[in-house]
Amino acid sequence: MITKQVIQTSINELKEISKTDFYVVDGQGLLMASTAKDVPPTDQMLEFFSSKADSQIIGDVTLFKIKEEDEPVFVLAAKGNPADSYVFGKICVNELSHLLVAYREQFDNTIYFQNLLLDNLLSVDIYNRARKLGIDHNSKRIVYVIEVLKDKSVEAMLALKSAFAEEGDYAVSVDDRNVILIHTLGEDEDLDNIEDMAKCIEEILNTEVMIKTRVAYGAVVEDLRLLSQSYKEAKMALDVGAIFYSDKTIMAYDSLGIGRLIYQLPVNLCKIFVDEVFGEEMPEDVDEEVIGTVNAFLDNNFNVSETARQLYIHRNTLGYRIEKLKQSTGLDVREFNDALTFRIALMVVNYVKFMEEKEKI
Repeated sequence: MITKQVIQTSINELKEISKTDFYVVDGQGLLMASTAKDVPPTDQMLEFFSSKADSQIIGDVTLFKIKEEDEPVFVLAAKGNPADSYVFGKICVNELSHLLVAYREQFDNTIYFQNLLLDNLLSVDIYNRARKLGIDHNSKRIVYVIEVLKDKSVEAMLALKSAFAEEGDYAVSVDDRNVILIHTLGEDEDLDNIEDMAKCIEEILNTEVMIKTRVAYGAVVEDLRLLSQSYKEAKMALDVGAIFYSDKTIMAYDSLGIGRLIYQLPVNLCKIFVDEVFGEEMPEDVDEEVIGTVNAFLDNNFNVSETARQLYIHRNTLGYRIEKLKQSTGLDVREFNDALTFRIALMVVNYVKFMEEKEKI
């Protein structure tokens, strides 16, 4: 529904042009906005609201009905010279009527996409409502999920709506932690453009709202019915990124690698696997320096010289730390199978911790 502030701004602007005072009252007699303090009698406005007439002149006040879908929602009173107040009153009614339509469409679109993303619509409703709202059902679309702070979600939403106001893009939210941007792809947009847009979203929120954020996106879909799938993929990418790739701020569903597989495993099964690998010597009990050294060794594809150079340590020190891990866990990361087991086990440990923290929220 249109806000009091929007109505007030509109009648203030028209008063500056017309030198006519305007008053807007709802169907309950509540004053929504006015340009002067001496408000005409509200009982006359309420009586007019219930009548069949669309306009009425009472002394120096001309009354009009502002309708939405042929039903009156407000009464506008224009006070001044009857001839002028009628003309400017009609102009004001026309402007406020257009604003009502615009705000209703925006509200309806938001509710529609919220229900669509959450799978709250039947297939027949998806297409019927899209037709009524003028939304093309088979355009190429993609869903971006943007992680924001609770107290910044409204600012982030407004910033995205302002930046991506073109037809076919919609900014909505389904919770207080994430903002969702549904983007309709142009004919010449490819995968590079999709990632560039994610970077653009991040930059806008960093500069305009002054928040650091993470952006994830799902796959491109060509049917509205599949939009919830892209949303779920983007949500998964956001979680998987937080667990396994915390240094990245932009995540794509199709680049999650083994992290996506681990994320879909039952937590109990993961705990059994971790116990089998580490036994009583859990990773958090191992020296962090040793863990960091081993990770660097694996990242450098078992290259001892390059790892030692990057960590500014002697080759013998590197060998000592690798041997220390072998003694505590039984895994010799110089062997491919043990190295693979160790790397996957660390990822599983991070996943279990994430899911346990998530349950506490």
